[in-house]
Amino acid sequence: MDSTSATHDVTNQPPPLAPYDASEDTALLEGLRREGAGWAEGDVRRLGRLAGSAEAQEWAELANRHEPVLRTHDRYGHRVDEVEFHPSWHHLMRVAVTEGQAGAPWADDRPGAHVARTAGGLAWGHTDAGHGCPTSMTYAAVPALRHQPELAKVYEPLLTAREYDPVLRVPTEKRGLLAGMGMTEKQGGSDVRTNSTTATPTAEPGVYTLRGHKWFTSAPMCDVFLVLAQAPEGLSCFLVPRILPDGSRNTFRIQRLKDKLGNRSNASSEPEFDGTVAWLVGPEGRGVKTIIDMVNCTRLDCVMMSATLMRKTLVEAGHHARHRSAFGARLADQPLMRNVLADLALESEAATTLTLRLAGAADRAVRGDEGEQAFRRIATAVGKYWVTKRGPAFTAEALECLGGNGYVEDSGMPRHYREAPLLSIWEGSGNVNALDVLRALVKEPGTADALFAELALAQGADARLDAAVTRLRGLLASASETGARRLVEQMALTLQASLLVRHAPAPVADAFCATRLGGDWGHAFGTLPDTAGLGAILGRALPGEH
Repeated sequence: MDSTSATHDVTNQPPPLAPYDASEDTALLEGLRREGAGWAEGDVRRLGRLAGSAEAQEWAELANRHEPVLRTHDRYGHRVDEVEFHPSWHHLMRVAVTEGQAGAPWADDRPGAHVARTAGGLAWGHTDAGHGCPTSMTYAAVPALRHQPELAKVYEPLLTAREYDPVLRVPTEKRGLLAGMGMTEKQGGSDVRTNSTTATPTAEPGVYTLRGHKWFTSAPMCDVFLVLAQAPEGLSCFLVPRILPDGSRNTFRIQRLKDKLGNRSNASSEPEFDGTVAWLVGPEGRGVKTIIDMVNCTRLDCVMMSATLMRKTLVEAGHHARHRSAFGARLADQPLMRNVLADLALESEAATTLTLRLAGAADRAVRGDEGEQAFRRIATAVGKYWVTKRGPAFTAEALECLGGNGYVEDSGMPRHYREAPLLSIWEGSGNVNALDVLRALVKEPGTADALFAELALAQGADARLDAAVTRLRGLLASASETGARRLVEQMALTLQASLLVRHAPAPVADAFCATRLGGDWGHAFGTLPDTAGLGAILGRALPGEH
C-alpha cells in the first residue's frame, strides 16, 4: 500500500444504518395491540422494514435534495400553475397512499382502523416528513366533507381509495384523489376569522366564486382543497377542485413556493383565487365549525410525526453510539452517554404511547363513544402542544450524540433537526393550542372530567403521579390565559406518566415519574438520577444496540 493512501483509511466510523426495521419499537407494537389494532401488526412490520430499507431511505434523501419546482406557464404561455417533483417524491407518495396513510381508514369498518394508520405512520415516517402533509390533509378532509353529504357521496370514495394518481384531471375521472387545505391568509395566520377571501353565490345553488389570496397552502398539486372564505352569512368552508367537471382548469394561480426552514420535499404555496369556482361545504357562516373535525385529525398527525421524528433520531443516535469508540470504550458503554440515550428513550416512549392512546380515542370517538370523544377533544390539543414542543430539543440532543458527524448534511440529522419546529407551528402554534385547551375546559366541561377519568385509572400506583394529579387540579382551579402553557404542560406530563405507569415496565415508569413529575432531573437530557435503571430502559428502547 502506498504510504500516502494509508492516511485515508477509514476507521472508527459506524456502518450505514439501513437496512433496518423502523417498526422494531416495543412501545409502538404494544400500543398498536393495546389500542385495538393488533390485526394490523403484520402490515405495520412490513411497512417498517420497507421504511428502513436502503431504497426508501434514498427516496427520502433525494426528495429533499431535489426540491419541488414551480411552473406557472407552459412553453406556449398558457397558465398551468403546476409543481414538478422528483420521482422519489412519487415513490414515497405511492407507498403511503397504497398502505392506507391517506383517507383509507374512513372506508375501513374494522375497529382500530385509525390506530393502524397512526402506527403505520410511526413506522413509515422514518423516511421523509414532507409527503406526510398531503396524506394527512387527505385523511382529515373526509370528516369535514361529510358536512355536505351530496359532495361526500361523490368525493369520499376517491379520497379513501388506495390509488395514487398525481396527474391533474377531472377528479371524478380518477381512481384516487388527494385533498389540501387553504385556511390561512397573510393578515391573520391562525386567526382565520380575519380572512378576506370573498365567496360570491352564483345562480347555481351551492356554487360560489372565490376571490382572494391564501398565504400558506401546502401540496398545491392536490386534486381538491377545502378553503375558508367570507360568504354573505359569514366565514364558510368551500371545496375547490383544481380541474373543473368540464375539464378546464379552475383559477388557482400559484404566486410562489415558500422557501422554508425544513419540510423541503413538500411544496407550500401562495395561491390566488379570482373567479375560482367552489362548492359550499356545510352551512354558510359555519366554516370554523365545519373544519373542526379536520383540525382534530391534523393535530393528531402532528403528534404522530413528532413522535416519529424522536424515534428516528434516537435510533440514529443509538446506532452511532454502538459503533463509535472514544477514550478507550464504545460510546454506548460509557455511563454518561448511556444516561443521555436513556433519557431520550424515556421521552420517545412517552410520546409514542401518548400518540397511540390519542389514535385509539379518535377511533372509538368515530364509532360513537362519547367519553372517548370528550377525552380526544382535550387530550389531542394537550398532546399537540407538548409533544411537538419537545421535538426540537430532542432532535438537537440526538444530533449531538453524533458529534461533528451529526452536523454534516450527509448524516441526515440536520434535515430532521430542521423538520422538528414545523410540527409545533402547523395546525396552530403553541399558544394557539394552549388557549384551545382553556377554551375546551370552559365551553365543554366534560373534557376535564374525561381527562381526570383517564388519570384515575392509574390512581394509587405511584405517589408522585398521585401528587401530580393533585397539583393539576389546583392549577385547573386557577387557570388563566397567562398560565395556559404551564397548565397544559402539567396536563401532558401527568397524562404521559399515567400511561407509562399503567403500560410500561417499572424502570421506565419509575424514571419518568422521578424526573418529569418528581423533579429529580436537570434542565437538559442526560440528567437522569443514578438510581434510574439505564440498562432496562435502553434494552427496551434499543434492543439491537445494547
